[in-house]
Formats: sequence, C-alpha cells, structure tokens
Amino acid sequence: MGSGAGELGRAERLPMLFLFLLLLFCPALCEQIRYRIPEEMPKGSVVGNLATDLGFSVQELPTRKLRVSSEKPYFTVSAERGELLVSSRLDREEICGKNPACALEFEAVAENPLNFYHVNVEIEDINDHTPTFTQNSFELQISESAQPGTRFILEVAEDADTGLNSLQKYKLSLNPSFSLIIKEKQDGSKYPELALEKTLDREQQSYHRLVLTALDGGDPPLSGTTELRIQVTDANDNPPVFNRDVYRVSLRENVPPGTIVLQVSATDQDEGINSEITYSFYRTGQIFGLNSKSGEIITQKKLDFEETKEYSMIVEGRDGGGLVAQCTVEINIQDENDNSPEVTFHSLLEMILENAVPGTLIALIKIHDQDSGENGEVNCQLQGEVPFKIISSSKNSYKLVTDGTLDREQTPEYNITITATDRGKPPLSSSISVILHISDVNDNAPVFHQASYLVSVAENNPPGASIAQVCASDPDLGLNGQVSYSIMASDLEPLALASYVSVSAQSGVVFAQRAFDYEQLRAFELTLQARDQGSPALSANVSLRVLVGDRNDNAPRVLYPALGPDGSALFDMVPRAAEPGYLVTKVVAVDADSGHNAWLSYHVLQASEPGLFSLGLHTGEVRTERALGDRDAARQRLLVAVRDGGQPPLSATVTLHLVFADSLQEVLPDITDRPVPSDPQAELQFYLVVALALISVLFLLAMILAIALRLRRSSSPAAWSCFQPGLCVKSGPVVPPNYSEGTLPYSYNLCVAHTGKTEFNFLKCSEQLSSGQDILCGDSSGALFPLCNSSESTSHPELQAPPNTDWRFSQAQRPGTSGSQNGDDTGTWPNNQFDTEMLQAMILASASEAADGSSTLGGGAGTMGLSARYGPQFTLQHVPDYRQNVYIPGSNATLTNAAGKRDGKAPAGGNGNKKKSGKKEKK
Repeated sequence: MGSGAGELGRAERLPMLFLFLLLLFCPALCEQIRYRIPEEMPKGSVVGNLATDLGFSVQELPTRKLRVSSEKPYFTVSAERGELLVSSRLDREEICGKNPACALEFEAVAENPLNFYHVNVEIEDINDHTPTFTQNSFELQISESAQPGTRFILEVAEDADTGLNSLQKYKLSLNPSFSLIIKEKQDGSKYPELALEKTLDREQQSYHRLVLTALDGGDPPLSGTTELRIQVTDANDNPPVFNRDVYRVSLRENVPPGTIVLQVSATDQDEGINSEITYSFYRTGQIFGLNSKSGEIITQKKLDFEETKEYSMIVEGRDGGGLVAQCTVEINIQDENDNSPEVTFHSLLEMILENAVPGTLIALIKIHDQDSGENGEVNCQLQGEVPFKIISSSKNSYKLVTDGTLDREQTPEYNITITATDRGKPPLSSSISVILHISDVNDNAPVFHQASYLVSVAENNPPGASIAQVCASDPDLGLNGQVSYSIMASDLEPLALASYVSVSAQSGVVFAQRAFDYEQLRAFELTLQARDQGSPALSANVSLRVLVGDRNDNAPRVLYPALGPDGSALFDMVPRAAEPGYLVTKVVAVDADSGHNAWLSYHVLQASEPGLFSLGLHTGEVRTERALGDRDAARQRLLVAVRDGGQPPLSATVTLHLVFADSLQEVLPDITDRPVPSDPQAELQFYLVVALALISVLFLLAMILAIALRLRRSSSPAAWSCFQPGLCVKSGPVVPPNYSEGTLPYSYNLCVAHTGKTEFNFLKCSEQLSSGQDILCGDSSGALFPLCNSSESTSHPELQAPPNTDWRFSQAQRPGTSGSQNGDDTGTWPNNQFDTEMLQAMILASASEAADGSSTLGGGAGTMGLSARYGPQFTLQHVPDYRQNVYIPGSNATLTNAAGKRDGKAPAGGNGNKKKSGKKEKK
C-alpha cells in the first residue's frame, strides 16, 4: 500500500519535472546561442559543442552538414563532433577597438532541411597591451618666475586594452619641486598634469629630468614610461592664459577640407614681445591644422565618423618670453548618412526544387550600414512580383524564403533584386541582384500533340513501312522529359498484334509489320503510351485508329453460271419461240473489294451470233434482242467479261452456252466438250500441235488407204481373212476427241456381221484417242478395215434400200455439219475424210434398215436397236434422236424419226432447261 502510493507520487512528479526543464531551457532554445571566450585563443581551441547546444545528435552530423556562415572565418565547426573551434587569431583590440563590449555574431547553417541558427561569441579582453607614450621624452620649458600651483598638461599614454586592463594611473618620479595630478575626461579616459610645488631658481638648477610612468589595471599591471625634460627659463612675469581650459565643438563628417572648426584664444598681460602669443599643437596632427597667429583650427582632410568619432587635441600658447599655456580641444564628429547599406548573401542554394513548399529557406541575407543611429537602421525588401519573401531573422539579418509555388516549366529561373534602404535623411539604398535557378522535378506527364490519331493506310502496303507517327512532349528536363513510346493495348489479338504493327520507342513512328488486307482487316485501334524516364515515371495514353484503305487487288468472281463438280460448265436452254426481251439468264458476280473497286459492269467479248442477245451493263441480265431466225444456230455461245471499276480495272470472263430448244432431247446432241483455252499463247501452241498431228494422221491414213486398196484388188483369201464374222470386234471410240464447236461428243461403232443384219449403236465416249489412232483388226496381220462386213454384205450390195422421204427435216430444223447452224439449204459435208467415212457408214446402215421397212434399226419399235443391247426398258425416250443431225449424201434430206411421226408423238423433252456440257470453262 505504501509502495504503491510512492510510485504514484513519482509518476505525478515526472510531468512537473519535464515542464520545469522545458521552461528552464526554452529561452536558450529560442534565443541566440551565446559563448564567452578570452581573446588570443590559439587556433583549434574549442569554444563549445555547437551541435549539442542546437540539439543535434552525432549521427545527424553527416547529413545536417553543420557549418558557420560569416564574413570572416574566425570560427569553424568540427565535422566529427560538432564542436565550435577557433580558426583564426582573435584580437579584441583589432576586432572591436575601444568598444567596451566586443562580440562576434554569425550564423550556423544546417542542411536537410536548410536552417540558420544565430550564434553570439563574446570576446573578453586580456591584458596583452602595455601603456605606451608616443615619444620616449618630452621637452617642457618653465619660467623661474612661475608661481607654485602652476599646472602643465603632460603627454597622454595609450593602452589598447579596455576595462580594468586599460590605463588606470600615472606616476612621477620623486622631485620636491613638482607633483603629478591625474584628471579624467568625459569619455572616462585619464590624462596627467604637472603641478609646480615651489618656485624654481634657474641659477641654482636650470634643467630637471623626471620620469612619467603610466600603469594599467591588469594583474599583474603593465606600465610604460617617458622622460620629462624640464628647462627653467628666465623670468617672464605673466604667462599666457586661454579663455577656456577645454574647447568643445561638434563637426559634421561631410565638411570639406579647409573648413574652420574653431578658434582658440589666449591673453598675456605682459607687454612687448612677452605678450605676443604663438599657437601650436602639443602633438603634430594630420587631420587638423592650426594657425599659429590667429589660433584658428581648420580641417586638412575629409572626416569620417565611421573611422574616428572624436578628436582630442592639446593646443599650446607660448608668449615671447617663453611662457606656455595649454588648453584642450575636443572635436565631436557627427555622423552623416554617407554610407549606403551593404547587402551580402550567405549560404545561397545553388538549385531550388520546383516542388519546394512555401516557406522553404533559400538564403541568409546580411545587411551592414556603417552609419549609426537612424542612418544605420536599414529596411530590406524584394523588388517586383516574385514567389519569394524576406523575413527578418535578427538585427541586420534576413531570411529569403519561398512565398508561393514554383514551376520550372513556366519560369526556369528568377532574377531577384533585393534593395536595402536606411532611414537617413535623405535615405540611401543599395541593391543586389541574384539569379535563382529552379531545378526540375518530374511533375509533368507527357502530352500528345493530338487528342487522338486517325490514319489511313492503303492495303498491300510494303512490310516495314511507316504508317503513322505519334508525338508527345514533356516540358521537364533531362530524363524527366525523355519520352519513350510503346503499345499498351489493341483490339487485335494479343498474339497477332506484334505481327501487325510496332512502334519505335524513341521516335514514335508506327511501322507496319505486314501487308494489310482490306478484305480481312478493315480497321483496328491501338492504345499508345508515352512514358518519361523520371522517378517515379509519368505517362499518358492516346488512341490511334488505323483505317485500311481498299485497293483494286481482287478480280470479280463469277457466282453464276457456276462450274459443276467435274469442272464442266452449265448451259441454258432458250425456247425457240422466245420473244425479244426474254430473260435468258443472269450473270452473277461479286468483288471482294469495296467502293468503286467493287462496282461491276458486264460486257460481251464474243458472241457466236452478234445481235441475238443483249447483256445488261450493270445487271448482268442476258435477254434476247430478237426472235430466233431460220439461219440462226440452235446453240449459241457468249463470252462475257465482268469488269470492276478500279484503276486499273480487273476482270473475269465466263462462257455462256445457250441452246435454243423446246425439250431436253433437242439439247443433248448439241453439247460440246471442247475446252476453251484462256491463254492466247497456249491456244496458239495447242492449235499448232493439233495441226501437226492432223497432218500426220492424214498422211498415215492416206498410206493405209492406199495399202488397203491394193489388198482389196488382190484375190488372196488371206488378205480378207480378217473380215470373217468372228473377227469383228468392238473397238473404242473412233472419233478424235478434239471436236469442233457443235460436234457431238459421242462415238458410233458400226459392225456388219455375217447374219445379214446391220447394228447401229450409239455409245458414249468412255476414253479419248489420239487423232492418229486407227481401228485395227484383231488379227495379227494388223490389216486396216474401216468397215468390218461379212461376205454376205459384200456380195449383196443391192439390199441397201433408198433413203426414206419421211426422214426429211424442215428448213428450220435441218442441222449443219459439226454444229454449224448457219449453212445454206443444201448443208455442208464434213471436211475431214475420216469423219466423212464414219458418217457414210452410219448413213448406209440406217438406210439399209429403212429399206427393210423397219423403223427400229435393229431393235424393237422406237429403240433404234438399243433395247437388244441394254434391255427392253431402255427405249428411245431415254436417248435423243440423233438422226436429225445426219446428212444423206447427195440429198438435202436428213434422218427423221419416222416411227415417231407415224405414231403422232413428239420427241421426248428433258425435264429441265440445263445440262452439263462436259466442256470445262476457263476464265
């Protein structure tokens, strides 16, 4: 219980003790740091621990950089301990002169943060100077008639020390005729006077030597001596007498040389030469002059209050008899405002951060005016409107601090002018200018010159070409203003971004890494960042939108008519009775480009019958211009070009196969399978090869026919053994595949057997043969036989019946040779000899069956012999009647389906109006 109460009492006393200590040391912290040291301390002597007195720890000293800021380097601060050390000689008499108080005031500067502390070091006087006289001896003349009690002013000794160490008293060597009297001036200084104690007798002793000693108050006291040489002169009853013992006058320091200060005057009651008085200074002066006759004192030099504030002189008046009288002249110099204030900067920061807060200390300003009183009171102020201000720190000391925000980008430096004006009349002032440099801080982010960028790039650009350039500026300096560029985001895929564009980090140039394709990518957007190199770094983003411009790099693509799966082109069937303007078909094409590059127009490059069809320029519609005429071919071919609107334009071609027919059966025989080369050079080469092959084949055929004719005339049975019934074999297609336009893409195999029946087969071509391929007998002899017939057929040539008149076609339905529809009424026989022989064989077979009165051609009714080979279900309705395309030699008639006519049935038509032609279309 008792211990707890004791602890509680101690706890209550602790705050009181802290408050007491705070109140005790607060004046020391708030006022100047004061030290007192004697003068003439050796260099390196410790004045005091300045760091401890300012509250700095030893660990803070390296960062605070404590130092002394003063005009003269009397002191320095130890960097290790923060002690204030003497750095030069401290001579109080040299520093302060006769001033009773001598103190050195200076500022201690600490950095991080910058601050100033006022330090006052009082210099105490030591007795280091002895009293001295200006001369080692003085001459003094005294008349033997001088009465006892007469006083003579003696030479004054000088002591540079002050206080007790200054001159305190004088001593005179013992002499019964003289005594010493010490007097004191108004300023406290003392001077000796020699008093005559008894009458002198020149005849007894004409010369006296006395020693005058001056003593100071030091411990031990120091002294100085001089010798008084007194000469006793003959009697002169009355010495000169001055009007006043002390003349006092005040004089302005700015009076010009030659100005009369005052006039001393002395009288002598003697007469004659003994009454003539001559004036002179007891000690020769250099500042003032004295008129020896009139006693006027004049100035010889310019007076300076700041150098000497008061002058004290002794003037002697000597009459003709040698008697002397003395008086003191004290001249007080009055201060004039003749000195302008002096402004000096101390601890000026070389660079000021632009983010310095208001109140940041910039420099310490010292102002000194040598004048006194109001002439030495100075007011300091800044000129102009600048973000700085001056705060009074102590007497004649000011602090320059910031008074607003700084911005280096707007004002990189300030030329400030500080004016100091005293209070004299008239006032004097002086100014000093200093340039304050503002150091850069990374306080500005880069700014792009545009809020957003929009560029257009034509497609098919070369990879690596520059497509745009972004530019950002940063007003900061150095690394703070060095901008680098990068891509931050994009609407492209992150993995594909690098393959599309890149940006130069230094210049901001955006490069295309690949050729753009308008059809794949029409626009994309990038987010670019400009980042400076400051710490911390600042950045800004901008949007760059890239529009890919279209170029005419895509040719039109034909959608209709399209090619089949096997590469064959379609054909369109047109009714024979189509009126003008009848819509046959429409060419449909698209272009992947856009704008003018995608505007399509349709043109007819080639037509088998010009003027029969028209083509819409912009619609692609194919219409009939007129009705089908008798001389017009049933199969028409149009080569259509689709051209876009680009520069240069691109085009595509398509071939339209148009067949005039009312049924599909009429269409099938007109389908061709000859490829149309697209390359003219390739076509020319192809035609040359075909022509060479045909010439070779014709030559071989001519040789074979010549051999066959010679064998036919021969009676050797071996030569005809190949014509036996068992030796007739079915062969492949015997018609060369390279047909002319309009020829039938089918082959006919005709074999005449010994049974006396002739079989005419219509077979689809299953393989192609070269134009030079021949039909050889199966016999090893390899004899050529164009027609494989039995002996019965050759022995009864009369069984062949004349042509049936029912096979004749009308003029409009009569076909021409090899697809030619524009022949004359008589028709045109094929030019190729091989085709001619084949066609003759088929005609003979057909005519033979017609002569027998049968319309089936070796088969059932309406089968043309096909049912016997392929079955009864395969009738004539499945195969078009090709007899209409067969000429009968020497006649204008063609084969017709007589049976169909007799039955009154029309030829079977197709279910559609289109059929693949087997011919592959090329653009």
